[in-house]
Amino acid sequence: MPDIELIHCPACGTANRVPRAKLARGLRPLCGRCKAPLAADGSPLTVTDATFSSAVEGSPLPVLVDAWAPWCGPCRIVAPVIDELATELAGRVRVAKLNVDENPQTAARFNLRSIPTLLVMKAGREVDRIVGALPKAEISRRLARALA
Repeated sequence: MPDIELIHCPACGTANRVPRAKLARGLRPLCGRCKAPLAADGSPLTVTDATFSSAVEGSPLPVLVDAWAPWCGPCRIVAPVIDELATELAGRVRVAKLNVDENPQTAARFNLRSIPTLLVMKAGREVDRIVGALPKAEISRRLARALA
C-alpha cells in the first residue's frame, strides 16, 4: 500500500496527494489549489453540482451519497448514522453529503424525489438506492450487499 492518500477537495474537486505520515501526526491537510481544508478524518465529504462528478463518479472507492435538505426531519434523524458509517468505513467507502436544495442539477440528474435518499455508487454508476430513514443495521446490510 502506498504511503500517500489521495484526497479530493470538497470545494474545488482537485485530487490532492497527502502523505499518510502527516495524517497520522494529526495534521489537517489543505487543498493545494484552493487552500480549503480536506476531509481526511473519515467525516463525510460535502459535494456540490460542480464537484459531484470528480468526487463521486471519479472516486476509486465506492461512495455512499446522502441526499438531504436542512428542513427535512428524517434527514436529521439519519445524519448521525451517516457520520458513524463514514468513520467506520473510512478507507473502504467514501461518504458524501449532497444538499438537494443547493444542488438542483445533481438532484434532477438522479431523479431524487424523496429525501433522505442514499445512493450507493461504484465505479461511477449507481448500484443501489435507499429511500427513507432506515436503521443503521439495514443501511450497513444494503451497503455491504451492493459492494460485495
